[in-house]
Amino acid sequence: MNTAAHPAAAGTPAATSRPARTERSARSTRDADGMAVASFLLGLPGLLVLNLVLGPVAIVLSLVALSRGTQRRGRALLGFALGVADLLIVLALTIANHGVIWQFG
Repeated sequence: MNTAAHPAAAGTPAATSRPARTERSARSTRDADGMAVASFLLGLPGLLVLNLVLGPVAIVLSLVALSRGTQRRGRALLGFALGVADLLIVLALTIANHGVIWQFG
C-alpha cells in the first residue's frame, strides 16, 4: 500500500491533530461545566458558614468557568452572585458587630 496516497495512514500531524483538538475542547468544556457547578455549590453554603472563604472561591470558579465558555452559564452566573452575596454578608455582619465577626468563649 502506498502511504503517500493516504496521508492519514502515514500518521501525519494533520491526521492526528484534529481528534486531539476535539478531545481537548470537550475536556475543557467539561471542566468549565464542573467549575460552574462547583461555584454554585460552594456559594450556597457560603451564605451560612465560612463566608470569607467560600465567597471568593465561588467568584473565582465562576469567572474561570465563564471565560472557558461553559455551557452552564446560568449556574456560573448564579455562583458568582452567591459569592458576591457571601462577601456582602460578611461586610454587613462586620459593620453590625463593630468589627468583630467571631467570638471565642
